[in-house]
Amino acid sequence: MSYFSAVDVIHTKRDGAALSDDAIAWILNAYHLGEVAEEQMSSLLMAIFFNGLSKGELRAWTDQMIGSGERLDLKGLSRPTVDKHSTGGVGDKISLILAPLVAACGAAVPQLSGRGLGHTGGTLDKLESIPGWRANLTNDEIRDQLDSIGAVICAAGPGLAPVDRKLYSLRDVTGTVESIPLIASSIMSKKIAEGTDALVLDVKVGRGAFIKSVEQARLLATTMVQLGSDHGVATVAQLTSMNAPLGRAVGNALEVTESVDVLRGAGPADVRDLTVDLARIMLELVAVDVDPAAKLADGSAHEVYCRMIRAQGGDPDVVLPLAKHRDVVVATHEGVVQSVDALTVGVAAWRLGAGRARKEDPVSAAAGVVCLVREGDAIVVGQPLFELHADDDAHLQRGRDAITDAVVVSDQLVMVEPLLLERVTN
Repeated sequence: MSYFSAVDVIHTKRDGAALSDDAIAWILNAYHLGEVAEEQMSSLLMAIFFNGLSKGELRAWTDQMIGSGERLDLKGLSRPTVDKHSTGGVGDKISLILAPLVAACGAAVPQLSGRGLGHTGGTLDKLESIPGWRANLTNDEIRDQLDSIGAVICAAGPGLAPVDRKLYSLRDVTGTVESIPLIASSIMSKKIAEGTDALVLDVKVGRGAFIKSVEQARLLATTMVQLGSDHGVATVAQLTSMNAPLGRAVGNALEVTESVDVLRGAGPADVRDLTVDLARIMLELVAVDVDPAAKLADGSAHEVYCRMIRAQGGDPDVVLPLAKHRDVVVATHEGVVQSVDALTVGVAAWRLGAGRARKEDPVSAAAGVVCLVREGDAIVVGQPLFELHADDDAHLQRGRDAITDAVVVSDQLVMVEPLLLERVTN
């Protein structure tokens, strides 16, 4: 590999010129090996934040991140493989239901998931509220579970796109998280290295999402779909609204309980409908002609969920942790609920103890918010709006302070916005 100067690479991108494939390969490899300083890579990330990456640069950047580690070999499984990735939201417990549902239909779902940060929850944090459940599996365990059960939800191993792991932490502390090419390459490098045949991207947009505008969400979706297609992964993106929390429960054990309710045929309609819609796209991508709504209704998906949890050391029938301290927030005005702000609810759940400010922070299994009203509901003074759950009074007070302005009420009728916004294909 040719030798480059980190300063020259930074200057090139800072001044708006394109980086060569060799320059990208050199600097990412040198950074991975510790030969490029953190402050130098921080400067390059900021230059990318302002000047972007061309399609050619983005592909080379993503290729190098994939090539920095191992690739999970899923060839030879008895089922086609298809995964789903969400860009993160408030109350987004879809993966817990979706993976076993798609497996019940006949596909294999290698769901390599992450942890929450800030106001958005993480799938692994939710499942770790089940005593004994293991997030860390070997590659052989992942393959065996996909063969025998059809679904696995686990952490990505340290050997999968390791340079992305290092870059992600740096982006988090340098104000460069929001860069579309950096988001796209981070997500897709791990998903491509995962070895799945097909991928559905659930791109959240709105007040509680990482991306606030439909235009930016569409750009991110288009960029990721193109990266997937370029690497031989059949990829479709679905833009979904994240202005209001998804479902009623926001918090780790609370969301597991709600997910099980949906798997048993109950639960909130928005969670159930989005899960079935995403399942249909996933199954279509791998040519499996089975109705997921039927598999949800007949209990097949719940059976797969129970087998999946047991295979990873958990007990699907155990009573999950309960918060020692609870409070109810009530309405101070009557009228019609105009909005329930997802960001405010997510921050409140975080303050209650369900989220973390840094990756190494612990989270409470029991903390969170239960939303008792939705957009369009007519309410009266004194009606419960939210139920707050915390492990101690200090966290309970923080959550109470954070959720004060989550609901907007007026005497106007409101048109409830659709959850599904648009689909992006190659």
